Amino acid sequence: MKKVRTRFAPSPTGYMHIGNLRTALYGYLYAKKEGGEFILRLEDTDSKRFVEGAVQVIYDTLKDAGIEYDEGPDIGGPCGPYVQSERAAIYKEYAEKLVELGGAYYCFCDKERLESLKDENGVGRYDKHCLRLSKEEVQEKLAAGVPYVIRQNIPEEGSGSYDDMVYGTVTVDFKDIEDGVLLKSDGLPTYNFANVVDDHLMGITHVIRGSEYLSSTPKYNLMYDAFGWERPAYIHLPPIMKNAHEKLSKRNGDASYQDLVAKGYIKEAIINYIALLGWSPKDNREKMSLKELEESFSLSGINKSPSIFDEPKLRWLSGEYIKEMPDEEFAGRARPFLAKSKAYGKYDEAKLLKILKTRVEILGEIPEKIDFLEEYGKFDEALYYNKKMKSDAETAKKVLPLAKELLADLEPFENSAIYQALCALAQENGMKNGQVLWCVRVALTGRENTPGGASEMAELFGRERTLERLSEALGFLGV
Repeated sequence: MKKVRTRFAPSPTGYMHIGNLRTALYGYLYAKKEGGEFILRLEDTDSKRFVEGAVQVIYDTLKDAGIEYDEGPDIGGPCGPYVQSERAAIYKEYAEKLVELGGAYYCFCDKERLESLKDENGVGRYDKHCLRLSKEEVQEKLAAGVPYVIRQNIPEEGSGSYDDMVYGTVTVDFKDIEDGVLLKSDGLPTYNFANVVDDHLMGITHVIRGSEYLSSTPKYNLMYDAFGWERPAYIHLPPIMKNAHEKLSKRNGDASYQDLVAKGYIKEAIINYIALLGWSPKDNREKMSLKELEESFSLSGINKSPSIFDEPKLRWLSGEYIKEMPDEEFAGRARPFLAKSKAYGKYDEAKLLKILKTRVEILGEIPEKIDFLEEYGKFDEALYYNKKMKSDAETAKKVLPLAKELLADLEPFENSAIYQALCALAQENGMKNGQVLWCVRVALTGRENTPGGASEMAELFGRERTLERLSEALGFLGV
């Protein structure tokens, strides 16, 4: 058995799309599980789509996600260079060899002739015109410096079949495949040629990519066969959908890995969730570290059906990671988001983070969760109404003076002591705990929903500010 070698070959065209990152992740996980090697290769020959800085985005994203490659442009390796634009001479050599083998031919047709082959909808198909040129005619044109491309010579009859490790046997009629360009007039290859040459020369044993390439693979196999090379194993992945009808797409502005991190999703949760978009472990676990994914991953768990990117599910998973995080780690990750809030620097950070930790699912929620701390003002008396707690504004008029008197001298002024004292106050006055706690919390915050309860809010505000707010709330009630 050959050592497994997988690759991730992105184009540097912007941020890392979720589908691209999943392809990288599966290639990495399969190589790790099989004791093999994972290679990074940059396919940058489409200069029109190249985005400045995108190469660094690829490096940074993979590093941040924990996806370590064994060979690549920035770390080298025995099969370099790992950037297609640096391999032009290699492609030219193999393209010319493929012409000699009959798998390709020189095409000298100019733009005007190619346009003439198109119908009113702009759809055309090359007619193999230059395949019929004699060797002498080809040599004359080459010697005269006539611009050319090299096209693949697809058989006019028959079909190509192969076995995919997810989709099974796939067959495509050759009449449905055009004689595509392999080497452009600028001497650079198209993806269709470069990926075949590179995968062979880099010893790639398993090609993992999206299902959109299922119908293209027979034309790649024609090249493998013409060169006498062994075909790799194919693993095509189901699409990731935005909903039942639309694919998740970078072109449509759908979230990239960087977008999700910027929103405050926990990166380990993002990787965990992306792994589950099209694959499931035998034990159906949902929360798994990268190490656990490496141990559990198998091709048998890949699903043929499309997966829908369910952001609420990702939110939940992110929240689970936050809950299990050590307090110190949570503080470090939360601090940049805390700094964006109106409440930053005005409260005890440790107490604030303690309240938030079990009440946020993504770190980007932090500002909106605590901005209310600095937005206090007159509020609607209806907030005191709570059917379940049997509370209303009249209840608040009774509770708040008693709570203010109680908290003025309470020691220590800490969450547990405040909670116990307020509950005792409820018992002494024939009320339910919830009636007192609800009224005090609403009075302190002016909000129906807050990340902490009455006693947590009081401890956070401190005695002086707590008493001030209770006084203001009584004033709003006309007491």
